[in-house]
Amino acid sequence: MSAVEYRFCPCCATPLAAIEADEDAGRRTRLRCPACGFTHWNNPTPVLAAVIECADRDGRLLLARNAAWSGRMFGLVTGFMEAGESPEEGIRREVAEETALQVDALSLIGVYDFQRMNQVIVAYHALARGEIRLSPELAEVRLFAPHEVRCWRAGTGLALADWLRSRGLEPQFFEPVRD
Repeated sequence: MSAVEYRFCPCCATPLAAIEADEDAGRRTRLRCPACGFTHWNNPTPVLAAVIECADRDGRLLLARNAAWSGRMFGLVTGFMEAGESPEEGIRREVAEETALQVDALSLIGVYDFQRMNQVIVAYHALARGEIRLSPELAEVRLFAPHEVRCWRAGTGLALADWLRSRGLEPQFFEPVRD
């Protein structure tokens, strides 16, 4: 599922149709405009995520609850990469915007497929410090010792699990409750 569900051509307003056509990799069916030839590619969106380790809080991990989430689950700070910035610049910006923390060091954890949201997640470990001030995007944050966190079996939860393994900790998993 993409963030924008196209039903009409953004160029000429003709209803889009599932049309098979030749592409570089062979024949593919995509939403296309039968009038002007527009193709809705529906490519995954790059999303940035951070396992934030607070250097000035005994190495505790900052997990956040997004204000738009209905449950009490805490997760990684995430955000969309902006045009003209590198993934590293983007995650530094997201951490600063959402928590006011200053990132001192970044290291790539990995890249994760999140097809349910049509996203590719680029996850980093961010060593950060400073006074925490929440943006309106976050309802609250909590600090956890690394051995206290629980991971979810998708997207950013897999990144958190990989980071824990890199520190010699075996991740504990839970199944989030979906509304």
